[in-house]
Amino acid sequence: MLHKTKILLEMIKFKHTVFALPFALMGAVLAAQGVPSLWVFFWVIMAMVGARTAAMTFNRVADYRFDAANPRTKQRAIPAGKVSLTESWLMIAGASALFFLACWQLNSLALALSPLALGLTFFYSLTKRFTWLCHLILGVALAIAPLGGWVATTGSLLEYPWVLSVGVLFWVTGFDIIYASQDAEFDRKAGLHSLPAFLGRKNAFRLAVFFHAIAFVLFTLTGYLQGLHALYYVGIVVTGTALFYQHLIVNPRDLSRIQVSFFSMNGLISLTLFLVTCLSLFITG
Repeated sequence: MLHKTKILLEMIKFKHTVFALPFALMGAVLAAQGVPSLWVFFWVIMAMVGARTAAMTFNRVADYRFDAANPRTKQRAIPAGKVSLTESWLMIAGASALFFLACWQLNSLALALSPLALGLTFFYSLTKRFTWLCHLILGVALAIAPLGGWVATTGSLLEYPWVLSVGVLFWVTGFDIIYASQDAEFDRKAGLHSLPAFLGRKNAFRLAVFFHAIAFVLFTLTGYLQGLHALYYVGIVVTGTALFYQHLIVNPRDLSRIQVSFFSMNGLISLTLFLVTCLSLFITG
């Protein structure tokens, strides 16, 4: 059982939850102007774990034939026979149930919006079949995270800082373009759509730089519009440095350090922005 659990967690890259979860909690603390109740905090975490687990497992199920044909991904759990489709569907059902339960425990608006939020994450997994805008659609799916934290705390969409979600959208789109560059050639041959396959790696990387520049400006603007303490801008400096560094160590000709770029730097960004937001509200509150 422990071995199977380890395989399942690796299949869905559970550690990558660190990308969206801090932004969901950031939305919650901004809404509360401090730390929300432990009830809200707990169920926001459960909702994010449930939604991401369901979405990532669905992604693996939807793409398993492509994964089996791609040398980079053929050893993933489903094509390698380590996890069956039945087990995967059961995981999707269980994680979805956890997500809906969490939203029900939070408030009526969270529950009403939950099918739309989960449906969007499922829809993303199908978009590479027909549009190179798939990266933007993933960006929209993850941009819901801080909005979800806000709704979980307030039960309302009023006064939500939409600039934060737009920043997340461009941040995610940028790093997903970089990550997708690994499969540019395979995508072309398989008839799949991505910006690296459509534009070429060099132009796709340039677009990723542009998107990350927009994200940096929007994250900075979030602090200004929310009246956060000067400490928040220390986090903005860290964010800018991490964005710059990931473009420094990975380029269209050398993707060998993409795991450092993708996981370490982007995980640092989300955690840093959440922490400095908490500290800013603690100091000013």
